[in-house]
Amino acid sequence: MYHQKIFKFLGLMLIVFPLILLLIIGNTTVANAETDPNQLTKAVQEIEALDRMRSQLASTLKDQPETPNLETFKQVCQPVGMRAKQLSEENGWQVRQIAKKYRNPSHSPNNLTEKIALAKFEENPKLMGFWQRETMKGEKGTAYYRRINVEGSCLACHGTKNSRPKFVQEKYPQDLAYDFKPGDLRGMYGVFIPD
Repeated sequence: MYHQKIFKFLGLMLIVFPLILLLIIGNTTVANAETDPNQLTKAVQEIEALDRMRSQLASTLKDQPETPNLETFKQVCQPVGMRAKQLSEENGWQVRQIAKKYRNPSHSPNNLTEKIALAKFEENPKLMGFWQRETMKGEKGTAYYRRINVEGSCLACHGTKNSRPKFVQEKYPQDLAYDFKPGDLRGMYGVFIPD
């Protein structure tokens, strides 16, 4: 009789203890997730607006009779980078364009986390974005990564290596951002939102 009570008690503990542990761990995770949900929502909205801007500006290159030049770059690509910088300044975020096949060296992945994020997009072409908790330069926060796909209009500057505009070849001698096809992963936006 005594042994039955002990076995019953141990059986109950085998069920209850993991549940208690799960609640404790779960609450710790929630407690550590300090990023304001409104900031997360705003980040997604701003990055979607940034990507629409990129797409609309790139579409102006479609069916253009002349080859893109430095002025074209200033009108099409530069505003996207300027807006990303502005989002960083306005919100206290760190917003970057990141690519494995980068043209501008400042767009190369800075760390293993960014390389892994790019790999996730490469492995899953349907993945458009994801969140994860990160620590950047000693500061905890949440990172949002959003895929950038190549569109047909992008090929004016990101098509075959030999068809790149002359200004690209001269301005970016270490350029890796070529030989793309529509639908390829061009890179990603990375947003770090500190707690």
